[in-house]
Amino acid sequence: MSATILLVEDNPDIQTLNRRALTRHGYHVVQAETLAQGKALFEQEKPSLIILDIMLPDGNGLELCEELRANSKTPVLFLSALGKDEEILEGFKVGGDDYLPKPYDLNLLLAKVEVILRRQQSIPETITKGTLTLRVTSDEAFVGDRNLDLRKKEFSLLCFFAENENRYMTAEYIYEQVWGQPMADDNNAYKSTMRTLRKKLEGSGYVITNDYGKGYCFEKG
Repeated sequence: MSATILLVEDNPDIQTLNRRALTRHGYHVVQAETLAQGKALFEQEKPSLIILDIMLPDGNGLELCEELRANSKTPVLFLSALGKDEEILEGFKVGGDDYLPKPYDLNLLLAKVEVILRRQQSIPETITKGTLTLRVTSDEAFVGDRNLDLRKKEFSLLCFFAENENRYMTAEYIYEQVWGQPMADDNNAYKSTMRTLRKKLEGSGYVITNDYGKGYCFEKG
């Protein structure tokens, strides 16, 4: 069955071009022109991907993405005329998976869609490391039957470490991969999340070590 893509776009010309291109490549496309229509179709169609404009007649696509992120892992590709660096970063901050400023090449759009869907299909429902179990679909982590009660960013960080077991990574690289943006001078959010995650992992059979000059490593300990 082909992937369903929800296209939320109020420009009829862009909507038509994107729908035709995506349909030719085998995707099932459903269309919305407003946030309200987008929300309704999201609940009805359960799409594999949302291609989301930001400036819409009844609101802001950034707000919709942030709202969806509270309960859904459905990937979001922003497609917007807002193309400044700070505007693109804002899209990643609210949970967007990728961002393509207008105007754009249709082949680039199709390539990004393919990469996002391929990445989404490769994500397992659970990750198991000894007695440590990560339920990816619900953002929960357990040691045996004990729920670690991780916050959303703590869980994302733990998933990233679990996928890179025994690999040393710098703080800057980890931040870019988990937070979706370069690490700024103020890295308090990173330090706080790392500190609480390491504390909650006590007794799990795994530790996050920090080797000066090499970086952080998730390993048995």
